[in-house]
Amino acid sequence: MPPKHTIQELAPDYVKVYESPDPEHIYAYSPGIAVLPGGRFIATLDLSGPGIGNIPGPKRIIEWGRLWFGKVFASDDGGLTWSHKTDFPFMHARPFVAGNDLYVIGHCNDLMIMRSGDGGESWGEPVRLTEGQVWHQAPCNVHYAKGNVYLVMERITYPGVKELRTHRMAPVLLRGSLSADLTRRESWTFASELTMQEALSGKECDLFGVPFFPEKRLDSPASAVQRDPAIPGPKEMYPRGWLESNVVQFVDDRHYLYDPSGRTFHLWMRSATGGNGFAAIAKAVEQDDGTIVTMLEQAPSGKTFLYVPCPGGQMKFHLLYDRVTALYWLLSTQATDSMTRAEKLPPERSGNPNNERRRLQLHFSTNCVDWCFAGLVAKTNMPNAARHYASMAIYGEDLLILSRSGDERAANPHDGNLITFHRIEQFRELVY
Repeated sequence: MPPKHTIQELAPDYVKVYESPDPEHIYAYSPGIAVLPGGRFIATLDLSGPGIGNIPGPKRIIEWGRLWFGKVFASDDGGLTWSHKTDFPFMHARPFVAGNDLYVIGHCNDLMIMRSGDGGESWGEPVRLTEGQVWHQAPCNVHYAKGNVYLVMERITYPGVKELRTHRMAPVLLRGSLSADLTRRESWTFASELTMQEALSGKECDLFGVPFFPEKRLDSPASAVQRDPAIPGPKEMYPRGWLESNVVQFVDDRHYLYDPSGRTFHLWMRSATGGNGFAAIAKAVEQDDGTIVTMLEQAPSGKTFLYVPCPGGQMKFHLLYDRVTALYWLLSTQATDSMTRAEKLPPERSGNPNNERRRLQLHFSTNCVDWCFAGLVAKTNMPNAARHYASMAIYGEDLLILSRSGDERAANPHDGNLITFHRIEQFRELVY
């Protein structure tokens, strides 16, 4: 029976920024978006797949056992048309503005960065910020405070292993001065490293900060807990971890996690738990000597907590703070059937049930914990297509969105054939 009511999508229409010439063999990933002071839009993306050697571009890099390279596009007419500006030999890139320059940062095993001084028309050579390391990080947000830019990259602490073992990933907050040349390693401060494996080692914590407040101790008899026998479940997953980190800074002095010194930056991360609806968090705190130390957060009760409510926290999401509304905006993937047994999912679905990628949703919050549903941005009913792994930027009264997408020709939900541009006009009117 068809649904009685059909929800209206906020931005179902789109412009194709990039379309694969061979959807079965060339895949488009990692959409990143930035707005320049003059109103030009910049989009970055990367390509991979077994057919990537058949298209022109720069020297390919090899990561995760596959070939990759990236592209930069620009739009000067509000996103209606996009022109190709350059290619680059790294992946997982995101564009950002610092001072009078435009940068693109990503990784080719080591961290890589390149700079444009003319709004993306011409580019300097890519530069390594590290030597002999392996990094990861999808294009999440960029935060500006105190004359600095802050963003997170994740160092992989187990070089030589191809699988994405998120429990051994260390999210590292990077700080760079807006007036510095950010293609130079000395222009950046790297926070200390903390993997989830290290964070949980030898600690007794319930992970949710429960109780959040100190509780009264009441005498009561202990009761035995009867556990149900193990039942067959979805296929095995790696130990729980975190990845694809956003930077959050709380500026409301009423917030329990507010730091009046302005030195605390929270890392809001995709949580690899097998379930959905939660983000993993940690904090990076600037010290008197300028270093930055990464640690877990504590509730007022003293309990350690690692997870917070986050619609779509099981997949890469994007966070933005809007100073006009004093709200945090969350662009994420909506799950609809995460409790379906893995063996009963349609054959087109890949991975465990929480790996659904068909619906892109928008929420807003005053505190990054209590989320209000703003709307469904875009969706697809095609099982092998997707609207996911999106990035966003604010432009005047509108919200600009760049999505990793697919249509009926896509190889599968993960390996899409499109990067699509969407625009939500007057997005602040969604607040209620």
